[in-house]
Amino acid sequence: MDSNLFKAEKNKYEKIYVDINYAINDINEFLSEDKISQRKYISRSNILKDYIKLIDTLESKYNKKSIFKIFEKENDYVEKLNKYKKKHESHFKQIENCLKCSCFRCIKECNFDTCLGCRSNSKIVMCDHKNVNATTYSDYTLNLTNNDTNKDDTYNVLSTIQVLNDNKRYIVIQNTHNRDEKYILYHYPGIKEDDYGEISDASELDYIAQIFNSCSLD
Repeated sequence: MDSNLFKAEKNKYEKIYVDINYAINDINEFLSEDKISQRKYISRSNILKDYIKLIDTLESKYNKKSIFKIFEKENDYVEKLNKYKKKHESHFKQIENCLKCSCFRCIKECNFDTCLGCRSNSKIVMCDHKNVNATTYSDYTLNLTNNDTNKDDTYNVLSTIQVLNDNKRYIVIQNTHNRDEKYILYHYPGIKEDDYGEISDASELDYIAQIFNSCSLD
């Protein structure tokens, strides 16, 4: 095993851990405790802290001179790191998305859904801090009935867009079997399931399309 693995992993996640703590310091004096507690990266920071400790422990064992070391499989160290990351996979993914999210260091007391509306593998990629924000997703699908074919199709959710002034939400979807087939619909979040509606106003549709096209989906 390449002993640089420990160094690379530790450098990567120590930097993320430091970035999170800087972000916490940045927002502490501007936001209420309630708003701060909603930031998902705060509750997951201990996952990183424990992972860094695990790296230190395994690195120490690996470097320790011992007659028993010859009986140890070097891959065991890699497997232990991977096992921890696999166990907390959803948290690691969430942290990665938080780092790229517009909310990460934001100190605005806003009325957007922000972290309360956050799904797995999602992040806010555009926010004017006043009226409009847009969220993108990397693993969010819906099964909906295609009105043209009257058949059920599966759609990737590319984005959801929130407009505060109009108190409206929109969803941008793409057919998984035909990438050219995209739709923008009204989005009505529900407790058990969401509802969707067609947009009849062409200017409204163009407005939301412009917002979506301005977003980066990466």
